[in-house]
Amino acid sequence: MTETASAAPGAQQQAAARTIARLWRDAVAAGHATPAYLVESDDGWQELSWEDADERVQAYANGLLARGIGKGDAFGILAQNDVDWALMDFALARMGAVGVPIYANSSPKDVAYLLEHSEAVGVVCGDADQLAKVEEVSSGLPGLKHVLTFHDLPGLAAHGRDFAASSPTALDDASAAIDEEDLYTIIYTSGTTGPPKGCMLSNRNYYVMASVVDQMETAYYRQDDVMLLYLPLAHNYGRLMQLLGAYVGFTIAFLGDPLRVAEALPQVRPTLLPSVPRVYEKVHTALVARFDAATGTKRRLIDWALPVGREVSRLESEGRPIPATLRTKHRVADRLVFSKVRESLGGRLRMPGSGGAPLSKDIIEFFDAVGLRIAEGYGLTECTTAASTNRPDVYRFGSVGQPLPGFDVRIADDGEIELRSETVFRGYFKDPEATAAVLGDDGWLKTGDIGRIDEDGFLYITDRKKDILVTAGGKNVAPQNIENDLKTSKYVSQALVVGDRKPYVAALITLDEPEILKWAEAQGIDGDLEALTRDERVRALIQEVVDEANRERSRFEQVKRFVILPRDFSMEHGEVTPTLKLRRRAVSEHFADELEQLYA
Repeated sequence: MTETASAAPGAQQQAAARTIARLWRDAVAAGHATPAYLVESDDGWQELSWEDADERVQAYANGLLARGIGKGDAFGILAQNDVDWALMDFALARMGAVGVPIYANSSPKDVAYLLEHSEAVGVVCGDADQLAKVEEVSSGLPGLKHVLTFHDLPGLAAHGRDFAASSPTALDDASAAIDEEDLYTIIYTSGTTGPPKGCMLSNRNYYVMASVVDQMETAYYRQDDVMLLYLPLAHNYGRLMQLLGAYVGFTIAFLGDPLRVAEALPQVRPTLLPSVPRVYEKVHTALVARFDAATGTKRRLIDWALPVGREVSRLESEGRPIPATLRTKHRVADRLVFSKVRESLGGRLRMPGSGGAPLSKDIIEFFDAVGLRIAEGYGLTECTTAASTNRPDVYRFGSVGQPLPGFDVRIADDGEIELRSETVFRGYFKDPEATAAVLGDDGWLKTGDIGRIDEDGFLYITDRKKDILVTAGGKNVAPQNIENDLKTSKYVSQALVVGDRKPYVAALITLDEPEILKWAEAQGIDGDLEALTRDERVRALIQEVVDEANRERSRFEQVKRFVILPRDFSMEHGEVTPTLKLRRRAVSEHFADELEQLYA
């Protein structure tokens, strides 16, 4: 091993079992004066107190117990972000069941796989559309005994209150029986090939992940914070934020539709905004367009202010003092320009965060220049979300920060990043071979990412060892599965699916020359292969192939755009290995113009 960085774990020992049931009960017992949640309604955002939230958690948990659901039973949650998503999750944790989150945009096929593979005994659906997915595949799920929607939760709560009246200690007894090594959740993540793998995360894994904030040098989160949480709770990043809200005691406003972030920001006025890069990219595009459209005095003011902000940002990042004259200029620029930018985002953001995929250094520097320092971090589901992060006072643009307290990070001889901490998962559910491939007996987790550590302990991600794509929205996509589906068509020779750090999935497609020439002749179309790649009738044919490959895929996995290339990938051009595997980097370099066209 050539490079290593670590942060010493805190000295304070946990006296009681580190369970999510304990985390929730401690949150309620703390007596926070601020609300637990902000719930959107026709009348705006309404406060929900910790006491009222706990009443519902207990009622839901008792209702589940009354229906025979017990410790270790897997139970799915298929819904967009909603306060009931969180309360059901805490209810399951209170009585020892295992939550199985499912993305709301999952296809019926994916829903069926996750419920069947996890051996779920039940599922709660957010609405009728999600219920329809379950009903479509329910005949193949004989073990699924309990199917609810959020509309059924008042009835579940009423059942739970009746049960609690006759069995007043049942829920506390169930919580007491939970060990910190018991499973809290199974989060499914895409693999390079084959179906998703279920990451088994224990109560201890997530409790320790949340409690890392106690060991930070400065207050990373505060009880008076308000978080706008649009990140799917089915994703490990969103799930951690849900738990952090309870652990720290800050208020969370759940937003179900990420397309409404711009609308919600001035209404909620959050101080915290955990996000994926795509949102910052869209905000950046809108701001730059607004600046470019300015004219006259306003434009001259912007052109003067931005260099001032960038210079202050540069000096701060280098740890150098700000000259008095520059500081005075910056105060004026902030009052006249930058404060207005921040006001459009609610006016109170003190710590926007970014994770799930890399964020452009240029965009980070732009936001820092206008007074919004984005804390970019790195992690993966297998280590319970995060392993390193930049902090408002300790950061380096372009890096993903220093290791969090309690985390060891090292770079293997082949450049792969490896992690070790108490948050490393128990393995993949019902897949010991896949577990052994990433988790050694010594506790070190292979991340599949290539990186380096600088002399100050900042971690940089330089490449992806695996072929998994992580879109700008933070969704994992396995390209080989899509490519193989596209190549089932006789008209397609090769396909390269792209989308890493991009807003959507796209593809480079090559044609099978003999088959497409035969098809063209039958259609009365003249021309050689290169000419056919430009023919709209050929494009319509390939569009049908793409539509078929998309048909049973979740929305974020679907190929949105494609380009038909004028030639096939070849060994001669260094694009195919001797075993006929694609050299992805070579193809991307050779067809850089076409790739740019896909995202123009």
